[in-house]
Amino acid sequence: MSAPPVAAAMQDAAAGSSRPTPSLLRRMTCFVYEATLLFGLGLIPGLVGTLFVAPAGQGEPWRSETALRVFALLFYGFYFVWFWSKRGQTLAMQTWHIRLVTAGGGPVSRWRALARYAACCAFWFLPATLIAGLSGLPPWPSLGTAAAGIVVYALTALAEPDRQFWHDRLCGTRLVDVRAETPASLRPHPH
Repeated sequence: MSAPPVAAAMQDAAAGSSRPTPSLLRRMTCFVYEATLLFGLGLIPGLVGTLFVAPAGQGEPWRSETALRVFALLFYGFYFVWFWSKRGQTLAMQTWHIRLVTAGGGPVSRWRALARYAACCAFWFLPATLIAGLSGLPPWPSLGTAAAGIVVYALTALAEPDRQFWHDRLCGTRLVDVRAETPASLRPHPH
């Protein structure tokens, strides 16, 4: 006989809050893998840009470069919010056996996932974007500024007692290691 739904949810929450935090190196490797996957997904906003932004006429703000950036931000937001709220893992997180849960270990709601996406954008990218924009940096130095901002922000997790990122603390979420949940048949076998 299985446990009642409320009891099962409480057990899952207790297990989630006791799961270890993945190492910073593993989370950042997952971050790089996610960026690689998003580069491929970025072809969709790029296609939209080719179709709608390139032939832009005067006085059509929906065909501007800013409109394309907003579309990309919304497109990526949909990707993250959907995966975080439905499965607790994006495609890269599944590969690296990392799951997003609430601070108590439960599943993340759509609204909490949306708040986390907004906080991620603000913490990971906004400071470097503002520095690059206000400094008038050309594209490659701007990219270097963004990379430096990502590294600096990632290192702030080392100052947190449980090594979580600030946006997770703010949103009441945490990243947990779920390697133990991987079925034995899917684990790599030594040769």
